[in-house]
Amino acid sequence: QVQLVESGGGLVQAGGSLRLSCAASGRTLSSYVMTWFRRAPGKEREFVAGVNWSSDRTWYTDSAKGRFTISRDNAKNTVYLQMNSLKPEDTAVYYCAAGVGLGSLPYWGQGTQVTVSS
Repeated sequence: QVQLVESGGGLVQAGGSLRLSCAASGRTLSSYVMTWFRRAPGKEREFVAGVNWSSDRTWYTDSAKGRFTISRDNAKNTVYLQMNSLKPEDTAVYYCAAGVGLGSLPYWGQGTQVTVSS
């Protein structure tokens, strides 16, 4: 059974930075696509960023481009999301998800809260 555990969330002022981590256990996910999603209060869950197994392809939602960077360390079975220039509208619960592709993500973490104050 795969388990994903997110960490690194918290409260930060607008313009600040946070680095989220997602550690996987149960099996190696080095061949999987790793992604970050978020759900803001009162909104549907949305895709934020993704990275393929070799890190030579990344994907971002438009609002994350230029501010967020996704990366992974396959040796540590961990994926990261570096978030810079944070805005209040980035406030959400951030989830890590993994699978064989962006359309097949059966493994999800429990989420970590990110709150950006204005």
